[in-house]
Amino acid sequence: MKNKFKNNEKGFALPLALLLLVVMTIMGVTLVSITSKDHKANINKDTSQQAFYAAESGITQAKKYLVDTTTLTPQNSPNSKSRFCKTSFFPNLNQSTVKAINTYVGKENLSTLIIASGEESTRLSKYSFEYFITYTPDGDGNTSASRKKSGTNNIYYTIYSCGCNERKDKCTAQSNIIVPLEAVVTLIK
Repeated sequence: MKNKFKNNEKGFALPLALLLLVVMTIMGVTLVSITSKDHKANINKDTSQQAFYAAESGITQAKKYLVDTTTLTPQNSPNSKSRFCKTSFFPNLNQSTVKAINTYVGKENLSTLIIASGEESTRLSKYSFEYFITYTPDGDGNTSASRKKSGTNNIYYTIYSCGCNERKDKCTAQSNIIVPLEAVVTLIK
């Protein structure tokens, strides 16, 4: 009887090895897939964060522009001078009446603001910002008239800034991450 039982187990190791190989291959492919998705999500998060920092840099540069410029008057729409920071990113604006202060659109690359070398310099060169400044819009989104703090000559301005990761030296809403920010500032006179 012992011989008959041994004969029934003949060839059992090969199917078991193949089954374990298939199971481990499926587990390996699943782990690689999950890791790949996590890695891609982290890259997108890092890119979005860096574009946000670029937009913040635009707000800082716009504040310097406001302080350094003596004549501040609304003129034309910033859309004609902007590559990627369009008024349509800001729904609180009346798109047909937006007037940028001095029709100025500030544009810079982070590598010109931050001194770095090697890989960091290359990475920073892929991020840029644009900004434009308007009078703070009224309830209808119009930016043609100035808003003053009552009893003072202090004027409210709104800075609209967009940070972008440039792919192939262009920022477009279709192929890039663009982060719009806005900040209201008071110019004290």
